[in-house]
Amino acid sequence: MFSGKFMRPTLAMVNLFHDPDDLRAFARDHGFDGIEWSFHLDDLPRSPADQSRWVQRVHRLQPLAVRYHCPFSRMDLGDDDPDRAAEAVDIFRRIVRLVAKVGGGVLSIHIGLGQDSTEPLSWEGTVSHLGDLVRFGAQQQVRVCLENLAWGWTSRPNLFEKLVRMSGAWVTLDIGHARACECVQTGQYTVEDFVSPHPERVLGAHVYHEEIEGQGHTPPKTCDDIAERVDLLRRIDCPWWTLELHDPESLLLARDVVDRCLEDGLESKGAPSGPAPARTGGGAAP
Repeated sequence: MFSGKFMRPTLAMVNLFHDPDDLRAFARDHGFDGIEWSFHLDDLPRSPADQSRWVQRVHRLQPLAVRYHCPFSRMDLGDDDPDRAAEAVDIFRRIVRLVAKVGGGVLSIHIGLGQDSTEPLSWEGTVSHLGDLVRFGAQQQVRVCLENLAWGWTSRPNLFEKLVRMSGAWVTLDIGHARACECVQTGQYTVEDFVSPHPERVLGAHVYHEEIEGQGHTPPKTCDDIAERVDLLRRIDCPWWTLELHDPESLLLARDVVDRCLEDGLESKGAPSGPAPARTGGGAAP
């Protein structure tokens, strides 16, 4: 069900800077409420000492809210190779435990990122292992979200819905991926179709204009670039928007446009300006 109310969302940025003090200072100087911390496979905390140092780094971001993201290329829970699937299961469970060490929250993952085809993936294995991870996360007070991609199973709203429903996963809506996927470009589906079966499960969004090969994510230049997608986020009361731009200039351009879109929306709806409340169910979300 779509809400008739709109609360101003938590606006977050990605971890652009390695030093958490620099990251916190930049975020607070520019009015961001949170950080979406992306892990990288090549520097995951492994030893107990590494994990303790990582926990200390995250704590230095306070009072900002923090969520977590695993943009791991070709690291799939449903890999058709049992050894690679087992490796992925182990890595994602370790990350869930790490997130639990800093108080739990929300972790976004992908299915098929970096793959050229779905041939290396097992649908049954994906559903089974994703469901297991979601349940493991709930036990650790971590809500595991599935993010839609521009290609593959999660780029098709009908298959995305099945994965969410059959695994019990929560949802991170990437509005750039949703715009770019072939089935939306051809008019077979709309961006709204990614969330209309389960709006209550959408815990956050990745917000930017579009993804261009060789350039990455690009910022919107005007509200018109993202107006329909922002209106969708407002209508489902999406509580957390990560401006997923990876350089300061693009990030601040996007922030300016998003602020103007939000001001227009709040004025037109006469809505309160406070941050959105956390959604219930599973682990506690910042």
